[in-house]
Amino acid sequence: MDELRHRSKATLHDRLHRVRTAFGLAVQAGLAAGLAYLISHRLLKNPQPVFAPISAVGTLAASVGQRFRRTVELIVGVAVGVLVGDALIYFVGTGAWQLALVVTSAILLSIFAGASVAIVIQAAATAVLIVTLSPSTENLEFPRFIDAFLGGGIALLVTAILLPLNPLRVINRAARPALDLLSDQLDACADALRSGDREAAQRALLRLRENKEELAALSEAIEGAKETSTLSPARWHRRGELTHYAEAADPIDRAMRNSGTLIRRAVTMIEDEEPIPEPMPDAIGHLAESVRLLRQEFAAGQEPEEARERSLRAVSEAGRAYAEGVGFSGSVVIAQVRTTASDLLVASGIEQDEANRLVRQAFGENRQGEPAARNPAAHPPTAPPVG
Repeated sequence: MDELRHRSKATLHDRLHRVRTAFGLAVQAGLAAGLAYLISHRLLKNPQPVFAPISAVGTLAASVGQRFRRTVELIVGVAVGVLVGDALIYFVGTGAWQLALVVTSAILLSIFAGASVAIVIQAAATAVLIVTLSPSTENLEFPRFIDAFLGGGIALLVTAILLPLNPLRVINRAARPALDLLSDQLDACADALRSGDREAAQRALLRLRENKEELAALSEAIEGAKETSTLSPARWHRRGELTHYAEAADPIDRAMRNSGTLIRRAVTMIEDEEPIPEPMPDAIGHLAESVRLLRQEFAAGQEPEEARERSLRAVSEAGRAYAEGVGFSGSVVIAQVRTTASDLLVASGIEQDEANRLVRQAFGENRQGEPAARNPAAHPPTAPPVG
């Protein structure tokens, strides 16, 4: 029951976070749909303004970060659907099998032309509308083009001028799940090593591997923020502040993968009953804290100095653990602490070469790249660090 209560709370928290993340987009979509309907109905005298609000919502919701491209795809898809639908109706008429033929032809023609999935879907949908509504609605094709232009244009207007989202706030909300996932599982790994709990380490590994949704949300948010800062004059001053996140996405992804290797080897360490020097779990705990500090300092718009210091402290503790003596899997854990710390330093804005130099220095290597002398009384490692 305790586990069920914990899961329900976590699920509620996740759902509320998703609602907060999507709230701005929902308001944008609602405003764009209402404006598109109003303009099409009142100004263009369209008695049934259905396509314009659909186009507006499709542009806003279907591909955050690629809305200008989606507008173009929307119009191209409409053009293909109208072309195929009108041509085949002229030769074969309307009906059930004609509808099937028109949709099949629109999809195959779009794919042959190398169109994206969005264009293919839009072409097929437009072909359906042309075949099914043309017999009862005259001159449907031209209003369909106008509505596609109108809906896409209104969506871009809302995004750029009327209701531009704060790009940093959008990214901060999207980055939090990914960075919290990484820090929480590193903490769980450190605790598992202290207690020798293999199952806890294994659970941390499995949870960290389920990171595709969090990373995809972060990447999409970064693209959306770039688009907003490009299209919206009110957000142009944010371009420089977005650089940190834009450049941090790849090293954060690498830190995820390297942490996965770290935790997998920690599981093996516990299984094989290898020596676990006291500084090793501390090193992993410092990595977790570095990730949290990175998120906090990014969100505050600060230079991530504390995150960098904590990453180097993790490396220093790893050097102490290595000096005390580790086994084969332990040496890999040490290597991955170093590599993950380097990834986090790069994510904080430090160049890769400088990050590597700082890691070597914090680990205690001499100028030739050899580790500092180990305690001769400690159990010697069976393999050197490789990161």
